[in-house]
Amino acid sequence: MKLNHLLLPGALIIALAGTSGCSPRVEVAVPSEPITINLNVKIEHEILVKVDKEIDELLSENSDIF
Repeated sequence: MKLNHLLLPGALIIALAGTSGCSPRVEVAVPSEPITINLNVKIEHEILVKVDKEIDELLSENSDIF
């Protein structure tokens, strides 16, 4: 029994030391060329204006305001 209690911590230390050498390495590097983003965007919009009849008459009478 005493031998198992002594071997178990030693075996764990050896196992941890062995796996730490195999850990993956992550490296972040800046690209040599600038990043280019090409966007082909077509924007279409439609504006709908509903004007009350009285307001429409007022605007037509005072068209020099605008």
